[in-house]
Amino acid sequence: MSCKECYSDNPYATPMLRPRECLEKHTQYICGTCGRCICIERDEKRGLRRWNFPFKSLKIAKLYVRTAEYTAQRKCFIYEIISKSGRKSYKIFSAPSELEEYLKKNKNKMCSGNKPIWSSDEYIDYPNTQIKKLKENELEVYLKHVLDNK
Repeated sequence: MSCKECYSDNPYATPMLRPRECLEKHTQYICGTCGRCICIERDEKRGLRRWNFPFKSLKIAKLYVRTAEYTAQRKCFIYEIISKSGRKSYKIFSAPSELEEYLKKNKNKMCSGNKPIWSSDEYIDYPNTQIKKLKENELEVYLKHVLDNK
């Protein structure tokens, strides 16, 4: 059963290649319902967050969509983007107009029907959510669970 807040089936799901590095150095969205940590760090140079980038699968995109919703303070949408070479990726946008703007700038990409393949029903602000960097002891406990659940 998926978490009603962060949409994950696993409260320790992480697609990160180097989870320790991210959890140590980056600000995390901590799900107030299941406790899952999701990177919400904003890159200082470009002003982007992890959810602004394309994902290899819908499953991975869903692991980050809650951080997009929290940032935008509204429900967000995942779209399947297809390059001219046929390569598929998945991007999160907080409005259909953002998809349109992206496609105008990236002429070699398309979105079948320009319709999202996933979105939540509505944006809900959950009261127990935390946005913070983990303390050392929190990091170690969380990483143990991540490794035990791989």
